[in-house]
Amino acid sequence: MKMENQSIVSEFLLLGLPIEPDQRDLFYALFLAMYLTTVLGNLLIILLIHLDSHLHTPMYFFLSNLSFSDLCFSSVTMPELLQNMQSQVPSIPYAGCLTQMYFFLFFADLESLLLVAMSYDRYVAICFPLHYTTIMSPKLCFSLLALSWMQTTFNALLHTLLMARLCFCADNVIPHFFCDMSALLKLSCSDTRVNELVIYFMGGLNLVIPFLLIITSYGRILFSILKVPSSGGVRKAFSTCGSHLSVVSLFYGTVIVLYLCPSADNSAVKETVMSMMYTVVTPMLNPFIYSLRNRDMKGALGRVFRKKIFFG
Repeated sequence: MKMENQSIVSEFLLLGLPIEPDQRDLFYALFLAMYLTTVLGNLLIILLIHLDSHLHTPMYFFLSNLSFSDLCFSSVTMPELLQNMQSQVPSIPYAGCLTQMYFFLFFADLESLLLVAMSYDRYVAICFPLHYTTIMSPKLCFSLLALSWMQTTFNALLHTLLMARLCFCADNVIPHFFCDMSALLKLSCSDTRVNELVIYFMGGLNLVIPFLLIITSYGRILFSILKVPSSGGVRKAFSTCGSHLSVVSLFYGTVIVLYLCPSADNSAVKETVMSMMYTVVTPMLNPFIYSLRNRDMKGALGRVFRKKIFFG
């Protein structure tokens, strides 16, 4: 395209979700309820782990950070979505779009790496219970967390800087409810081959490898428990791994299909619905699956309330 036919894009228009006008208020209330559930559920987990000394263990250390990541991950997209559902012109400035993309990538990758750390913690706890406190030392836990933050910062910054060098022509309509990286690449009138190559390479490091490590950890857990010839051991295996793996599969499955296995058959509507699964549904479900069904968390909740009532 010739330079005279190009124009500088100062903002993008977000088409949002394919919702009929007469159903907009209903879906607005639904998404608002889902977002509030996500915020309150994850805040409750963080507060309980902070207030109850019984939960000051490696497992709940990673869980509190996962809740913080879920809270921020959902907050990157949901407030913008809710605002745009009530707006006549759902636009976002160019700088705001790149900022949203950066934090979206940051917290998505952080969640991925935290899930790996949690699976490793459970692997050590179940397969090497006598050495658990030695292996999962505070130094190792903080090192894993620091490594996760550094890796996600580098990855998100790399993708954002590569996106910032691209030119965008007259078309500024994003068929999505947030500034999705793949949707932005489709709008660019520059050569995006470098961006696509980095997506595949970094996606393998931050998504595929962590997913394989998680599956390996839970596979070893399952194998270790099944060696005990008892029905209780089998029930414990499914209780430990089943619910966790369902969320892991939901999160990684949709992300890998969208970004690493793109298909020409994927319509904008289909991609938007799949994105909702890991940006909205997964952060909302994590508090229930990882914590609120947990006996330790229920006990902590009871102790905190009793202490509050007792001390007035």
